[in-house]
Amino acid sequence: MQLRKDPITRSWVITGDDPVGHVHEDRICPFCPDSPTQPQVISSQAPVGGWPWSARAVVHPNPVFRVEGEASRRGEGLYDQMRTVGAHEILIENPNHNRQLWDATDSEIEQFLLLAAGRIQDLKQDQRFKYVTIYKNFGSAAGQDFNHPTSELTATTFVPRRILYELRAGKDYFLQKERCVFCDILDQEERQAVRIIENRGDYVALCPYAPRVPYETWIMQRSHEAFFEKGVTARNSGVRDLAALVRRTLKRIRTLSDAFHLVLHTAPNTLHRSEVLGYWKTITDDYHWHIEVMPVLPGKAKSYTYKEVYFTPVSPESAAERLRETPPE
Repeated sequence: MQLRKDPITRSWVITGDDPVGHVHEDRICPFCPDSPTQPQVISSQAPVGGWPWSARAVVHPNPVFRVEGEASRRGEGLYDQMRTVGAHEILIENPNHNRQLWDATDSEIEQFLLLAAGRIQDLKQDQRFKYVTIYKNFGSAAGQDFNHPTSELTATTFVPRRILYELRAGKDYFLQKERCVFCDILDQEERQAVRIIENRGDYVALCPYAPRVPYETWIMQRSHEAFFEKGVTARNSGVRDLAALVRRTLKRIRTLSDAFHLVLHTAPNTLHRSEVLGYWKTITDDYHWHIEVMPVLPGKAKSYTYKEVYFTPVSPESAAERLRETPPE
């Protein structure tokens, strides 16, 4: 497998003839604490509720990105390509095989969030990695790989195109107004109060003004912070409130859809600043981490991967109203 850059859209794609696909579990789940075939553990969180651990990171059994070596970026005429160097980990959200995030306790989800923040901090020490993120695909329609409650982490030698769009827009807005565009969005949404789903401490769940799919939901922190890992690990961060909001939001989404994509959008690795990419110079002020949840609704949520103009038959105002009226517990 190799990474190739589209010279028009400037997005990196993974391509090749290696048999990379869904990893199907054996009859005995390898991620359960009593499994005889334990995965290679990278990091664990302290026990909660009598289990040997509360959340842990393990090596992906069939990684798309591999830690060994250098990216070795090279040109082939006008085309660019490089090796799939990076990190690909499984974040086990809960030792209980049947305890997904929306069924877990807030303290259990808190441990998972702390694990995620810790793994991002650790991987950003590697100067090869420009971007680290967490995502969860749940449901067969979303490409779920494992039955056990898991998310995945990837660290890449490039910044994904969607994040680059956000970074550039954030920088442009900041240069014009000396304010964070995400903070201004959140301020207006709270004043209008038509697309807000729920507030929980310093965190807000809302339906964005221009959604890509029906019931698209964002979870944002009111206090300005570009880096998820800093926001979660800071003193008095209120991570238990974030855990509760994640749980309640996903429970609401689950009343509408059996499948969803959840993706963390956070600032790239600035420990090793690029001398070329100017948007990293003001990123602390102009970017704002957030979590995006994209439900997959049969017959409505058509693929948003391959098109640049999105269509959704449910307005964000109607979506927020319905989600607000859906009791999460």
